[in-house]
Amino acid sequence: MNNNWLKSNTFHHSDFKDLGRLVEEKRKKNLKISLCLPTLNEEKTIAKEVLLMRSELMARYPLLDEILVIDSGSIDKTKEIAEAFGADFYEANDILPHLEKYRGKGENLWKALYIAKVDIIIYLDADIKNIHHRFAYGLIGPLLLYDHIKYAKAFYDRPIAIGKNKLRPTGGGRVTELVIRPMFSLFFPELTQLMQPLSGEYAGFREIFEKIPFPIGYGVETSMILDIYTQWGLDVIAQVDLDRRVHRNQDTKALGRMSFVILKTFLNRTGELGLINMKEDLLNEMIQYNLVKDEIQPQILNIQGHERPPIIEIPEYREKFKVEGAPDKLAAH
Repeated sequence: MNNNWLKSNTFHHSDFKDLGRLVEEKRKKNLKISLCLPTLNEEKTIAKEVLLMRSELMARYPLLDEILVIDSGSIDKTKEIAEAFGADFYEANDILPHLEKYRGKGENLWKALYIAKVDIIIYLDADIKNIHHRFAYGLIGPLLLYDHIKYAKAFYDRPIAIGKNKLRPTGGGRVTELVIRPMFSLFFPELTQLMQPLSGEYAGFREIFEKIPFPIGYGVETSMILDIYTQWGLDVIAQVDLDRRVHRNQDTKALGRMSFVILKTFLNRTGELGLINMKEDLLNEMIQYNLVKDEIQPQILNIQGHERPPIIEIPEYREKFKVEGAPDKLAAH
């Protein structure tokens, strides 16, 4: 394994703290940048995220051209709050409404590509409790200052919130360390240099995102890394240390369901690449157990693992963005 990438393509957000320089590079290259926040019932955190990004990266330093909130059907006040603070709000089901409707983070990210009117898209989770504009400019920096970098991914310390104003310094990134890092070590050792492949914060050029498929659920980060790596190589990827991220933690059973989806995505991709021989399709049922009135009962969750094709194959997208050429020769997967 070549470790040169770890040295040359790993950055700290402070490397890009000269926001005036980033604005000038954006202007010189005639680029437009969108921030996309996928949401589902995020009324507690969405206001601060939108307000901070608009204040620092639109009003003070014009790095962002738009802030999009793509929602999965929130039943709280996410919509009202996001719009009140200046974000453009969209229901995912209202975007390309003739397509079969799915619900999941990957679905929102994929549909944002149709709405965004920009060259670079930043995807940030909407539940970040310690949000800071470094989460955006840290990811924009490599894309603006290094011509060969087309995709930038975050990593950070992930203390787990255990109560109001209380943090435990270890325990974050459990699925990365217990699931994805072992799988990368077995099949793609170069990718072990990614500190947190499952982080929910990343940015990239449209020319990359539009040519890869998007699983609608938890497998989207794994899929994205594998597809970008196998089609364009590791050199187009950067990772940026954002110091610390505080977020809503999940229990072990929820992480188990997440791991199921991620493993299924990983195995399907490695099968498509010919690295393993998949003699049968993978099953869709995640089986867990509960103790109910002193009896052990199975809890079965059916997870279909739907996936959107590269959006460049969708006729409406091709028409809107004036894409030329045969779709099968434009998509990377």
